[in-house]
Amino acid sequence: MSASPIIEWLLEGDPAIRWQTMRDLAGASKADVEQERQKVAREGWGQRLLAKQNPSGRWAGGPSPDAGLYTPKWTSTTYTLLLLRDFGLPAENQQARKGCAILLDRALGRGGETCVTGMLLSLLSYFRIEEERRETVVNHLLEEQMPDGGWNCRRRRGATHSSMHTTITALEALRHYELCAGPRAGEVRAAQRRGREFLLVHRLFRSHRTGAVIKPEFLRLAYPPRWHYDILRALDYFQSVNAPRDPRLSEAIEIVRGRQDEDGRWPLEYSYKGPTYFELERLRKPSRWNTLRALRVLRWWEGKRRAER
Repeated sequence: MSASPIIEWLLEGDPAIRWQTMRDLAGASKADVEQERQKVAREGWGQRLLAKQNPSGRWAGGPSPDAGLYTPKWTSTTYTLLLLRDFGLPAENQQARKGCAILLDRALGRGGETCVTGMLLSLLSYFRIEEERRETVVNHLLEEQMPDGGWNCRRRRGATHSSMHTTITALEALRHYELCAGPRAGEVRAAQRRGREFLLVHRLFRSHRTGAVIKPEFLRLAYPPRWHYDILRALDYFQSVNAPRDPRLSEAIEIVRGRQDEDGRWPLEYSYKGPTYFELERLRKPSRWNTLRALRVLRWWEGKRRAER
């Protein structure tokens, strides 16, 4: 299958896939991309998730004041909003903004677990919740960066080495904060450089001491990633910030390249267990999410990334 049919196959998918394919791979105009992006709220996966929001503004829920905020996984308000963020739901969507406001009002992440803090900052930044409390969240995340450059949600319980899982969550959050031009954007860019170096020292998946694979699951291509780390998620972050194409990424790049099937597509290799509202893609079948992300990573690596995003 040539490049053109692969793009055509991607464009047959959900609006969440189509608008990103148009932007990242097909060279569509900004106006056409934005027109397609607006469909995320009205059609397909995005519309189906928005329809699951309950009258309180949460997804999932229960009698407790904190019910439905972070648990149950993967149907809670936090994880649903993270998916809507990945879909590219327009930032002005009032349903999503209402959900973000509830997370912020319940003080989710302020002074709490670093992974959850990162998720919250990502959502507040993406959906443009501009108020002082967002700055409290970014301050906390910056303060939690460890000497090795990464982050670990178990730092306060004695962890002395950063976690790949927590680090990718923090990096994505800081990227979204940078994009919304928050007042600490300069510090946030510097923190991201240190965080990327932490991942690079590990070549995205190897022990910096022994060279052994840290965890085999880091090499499997899953979507949605939930709170988990894998090399395609990391590489997609690197391309999103147009980071230098460091040679320490080359092994991970070749692993991703090697997962392409004979038709030029990438499969969904793993799906994290737990209740969901609906299935996005079938396990071990060609995945539009993985194909889209792998292709834009490879375009970036080969120097073909578009100048404007």
